[in-house]
Amino acid sequence: MDTGPDLGKAEAKCRPGEQGPALLVRVDGLKDRGGNLKLEVYPSNDDDFLQDDNILINAGKVFRRVEVPVPAKDPVELCVRIPGPGNYSVSVLHDRDTNRKFGWTVDGIGFSANPRLGWSKPKAAKARISADGGITRIDVVMNYRRGLGMSPLPKS
Repeated sequence: MDTGPDLGKAEAKCRPGEQGPALLVRVDGLKDRGGNLKLEVYPSNDDDFLQDDNILINAGKVFRRVEVPVPAKDPVELCVRIPGPGNYSVSVLHDRDTNRKFGWTVDGIGFSANPRLGWSKPKAAKARISADGGITRIDVVMNYRRGLGMSPLPKS
């Protein structure tokens, strides 16, 4: 069984010519091309959204993870397999320092449905997306520390 940072990766890996069910996530607004991107799929409820992966896996709940080096150029798209049609909440971490955890002064974060961020994580309903049985395309805009909060970078 997978442990630690590899939990959820085997189930998440898209196959060549993937037909689904899967999410194709386009990541926009990256600050730079350093580090890794970590995409995670959660059940879309407040108790489970952003919950510890060990807890979710042990309870038999949905958890998927894809982790890749940041691609050198656009478009940045990540494919992640999901168990089936339904509602999910997705997070994308731009782990600029590659320490595998979110550091609000360094890293970027984005969520499905692109909720406005404050000082706390969004409610699952604000990050909820509905997936069908094929390939569901979504866009995630990254947010970085700006002043006293987190927000997308200004368009250049």
